[in-house]
This record gives sequence, C-alpha cells and structure tokens, in this order.
Amino acid sequence: MTTLARQMLRRRGFARTSRGFTLIELLTAVVVAGVLITIALPSMREYVRRGSRQAAQAHLIELATTQDKIFLNSNAYSASVTGAYSGASTGGLGVPGGLTRDGRYTLSVTGDGASFTLAATPVVGSAQDGDGTLTIDSTGARTWGSRSW
Repeated sequence: MTTLARQMLRRRGFARTSRGFTLIELLTAVVVAGVLITIALPSMREYVRRGSRQAAQAHLIELATTQDKIFLNSNAYSASVTGAYSGASTGGLGVPGGLTRDGRYTLSVTGDGASFTLAATPVVGSAQDGDGTLTIDSTGARTWGSRSW
C-alpha cells in the first residue's frame, strides 16, 4: 500500500490495518463448516454403506464362480465357506474367518451338494447393520432382502 493510500485511509477513519480475523468472522466460518458437515455426513455414510454392499455382492459372485469350479471337478458343491479350497466338494471356499474382505458381512453357505445358496449377512454393530441379507444361489438368482440385485 502506498503512502498516499494510507493517508487517505487515515482521513476517513481507517487508521488501523487488519492483522487477523474478528470473532464474528471466525464464528461465521465455524457455523458454515458445521452446516456443511451436518449435510455431508449422512450422505457419506450412505455412500460407504452402498460401497460395502456392492463389494459384498462382488464377493458372492466370486464365491458362486468358485462353487461352479468345484462342481465341475467333483459333481457336487462345497458346504463350507471357511474350509481350505481344494477344488473338490470336500474342501471349502477358502474364506478366512467367514467374513467379506471389509469385515462388514458374515458369509455362509447352505445346500445339499446338488445346489447351494450363498448368503452375506450384515455384521451386527457395523455400518451395514440392518442393511438386509444378500444371497445368490446355484441357479444364479440374486436377492437383497426381498428384492433382486
């Protein structure tokens, strides 16, 4: 700022130069940030929930493909999710802990050797709690709760 500009500001009552934020400016910024967080947080949670559901769906499709490979090798489906994968129906699908990769769904398999149903149930207490169970069966039918996916 030039000397002339400073002199003009002093004549008009603006003698002091600003060196920081006023309390009002700071409070305004905090309120705006609070409003943005209040709006954005639920949207972000739903985005994460949807992403985990899609990851679980992809995992179920992978496991169904593995079941088909096992059926081709031994003419029966595996009855174990956590058992070590051996390529035969006496082995398992090789999922350690019986959980999806992000740990938000518990995986299970039911069947009689001639058919199977894989299920991903939300873990209680996780972000997916109450999201509905995902299933896929040996015919390729896929459900999420009461509707298909």
